Amino acid sequence: MADRVARWRAEGNDVVVVVSAMSGETNRLIALAEQCQAQPTGRELDVLLSTGEQVTTALLSMALHSRDCPAVSYTGGQVRVLTDSAHTKARIKNIDHERIQTDLGRGNVVVVAGFQGVDEHNNITTLGRGGSDTTAVALAAALKAQECQIYTDVDGVYTTDPRVVKGARRLTKITFEEMLEMASLGSKVLQIRAVEFAGKYSVPLRVLSSFDEGPGTLITLEDQSDVEAPVISGIAFTRDEAKLTVAGIPDTPGVAYRILGPISEANIEVDVIVQNVAEDNSTDLTFTVHRNDMARAAEILQNTAESLGATEVRSDDKIAKLSIVGVGMRSHAGVASKMFSALAQHNVNIQLITTSEIKISVVIDEKFLELAVRALHDAFELEQG
Repeated sequence: MADRVARWRAEGNDVVVVVSAMSGETNRLIALAEQCQAQPTGRELDVLLSTGEQVTTALLSMALHSRDCPAVSYTGGQVRVLTDSAHTKARIKNIDHERIQTDLGRGNVVVVAGFQGVDEHNNITTLGRGGSDTTAVALAAALKAQECQIYTDVDGVYTTDPRVVKGARRLTKITFEEMLEMASLGSKVLQIRAVEFAGKYSVPLRVLSSFDEGPGTLITLEDQSDVEAPVISGIAFTRDEAKLTVAGIPDTPGVAYRILGPISEANIEVDVIVQNVAEDNSTDLTFTVHRNDMARAAEILQNTAESLGATEVRSDDKIAKLSIVGVGMRSHAGVASKMFSALAQHNVNIQLITTSEIKISVVIDEKFLELAVRALHDAFELEQG
């Protein structure tokens, strides 16, 4: 990375580098904290976790100096990345970029610790997992950078996971909207918050490989003039979901709230929701949660079901959610029909369906997931050309 940065500066670019901790370091620090306190205090945990990035900033700056490339390192607090006070999951409120601009004017490369900032009381805060991406995008927005490049372990955004579909193709570009959907639906290339930030402030993002040269994937605004834009840009999936059903509930006003309210109060996030009303005026409510939350959600539902007079509570953690994403859906009919036809041809049963303007998601049996991904990749002709 030092070689690349030195080369960019030699080409006349002003360069700000945001670094994360080295692989495994954050987990190591969390393990140390848990040896001292079962549930570490948020403020002290942030003080500890922020050191991972501080190490990397200093080492990269040293590596740059050894290549005769002037560099200066900063923590989030020194740059003054101002956040709220929500320790371990803080959100950026403002960035004072004057110090960075001064250093760039002096010819320095500025190396900033990602993932961290300070609140109004100068307490160290961290932004949560993947926070370095968010720091990079926020700095790019504040500095009005020409481009924000995110270097990771893949060389771009693919039509789907290449480990599942050998013919998966790297996309040259994708819209913020599509990338946001892909990230929220299981694609782990970029953090959702970073994409949201980039879209809000129109910061062009490029995903590139840390290890190999290449053009990567550009994430940018939708090009209204691109009449050849594909209907579907990609297929995302997640195996981390579980399904819960409350059956035989009297169909009365407010029943959905009485079921989902306690789930929300337990801080369990609900994803897909489907309600069916039968002819006997009873209803079934089915929804999905993260697999790790299934047991707790089922326990809450048992108490709720008894008070509502429901006949049964069922849970299933052998499901997966599969989604197709593309802004081209707005102007093309028959996308859902084509998706369902492809799955039917491979005897993949659909349990739940949810849609938005640019995505269709289905819940299926987990054992059919990879078959379904390959079937849809073929049906929408996403393979390499």
